[in-house]
Amino acid sequence: MTDSIPYLYPEKWLNKASAGERVASELRIRIIAGLIESGSKLSENQMATEFSVSRSPVREALKLLASENLIRLERMGAVVLELSEKEIQEIYDVRLLIETFVFERLVKMDTAELVKELSKTLEMMKIAIKYKDADDFSYEDVLFHETIIRSIDHSHIFMIWKNLKPTLESLILISMRMRFKEKYDDFDRIINNHELYIEAIRQKDRDLMVESLHKNFDDVQGSVEDLWRSQQIYSKGVESDD
Repeated sequence: MTDSIPYLYPEKWLNKASAGERVASELRIRIIAGLIESGSKLSENQMATEFSVSRSPVREALKLLASENLIRLERMGAVVLELSEKEIQEIYDVRLLIETFVFERLVKMDTAELVKELSKTLEMMKIAIKYKDADDFSYEDVLFHETIIRSIDHSHIFMIWKNLKPTLESLILISMRMRFKEKYDDFDRIINNHELYIEAIRQKDRDLMVESLHKNFDDVQGSVEDLWRSQQIYSKGVESDD
């Protein structure tokens, strides 16, 4: 890790974050983007200097990343572990399992308010596309799915989601930044997929829910490919979006 590496994680997402969470967020996305390679050693002192914090927040950050299996803790630092394509696919598999479970619960619930909330979030996604803001789009995209998951008020399902969210959020952010640069026309399809999600919830139609899940999650393979391409871009020193 060097001082020349630009900050990748959006500052505006960190308003309520502790110093340790701030450090963890930046290290996480650098690791996932491939800027910090597997096998690299992270020094507490070096990171404290780079992020202008004491070693206490650095230790907090390392503990968070170790719990996500991105690093292995060692004395006075850590070693970065490989995040393989298989592991990324498995993360999306868990997300699919969660949302499939949630959809089954929604069939038995009043979803009128949820549909309104999702529709508002979808409008914010459209605005982000209009202004070519990959970071805002990513934020609203994660919020869209979190709103669905939160709606069934299942504490343990939401706990699984919260554990999954930090890595998933970085994966989505890296992928969407690349897509805005290279696949901007694809966002019409992505919006249509999310509209289908909302319609499935509105109608409480299981067949439509299955269709919406397939259309959204069949896109995952493309997202994984985007991620690896983005890693190559970042590793070659191309600057991140302003």
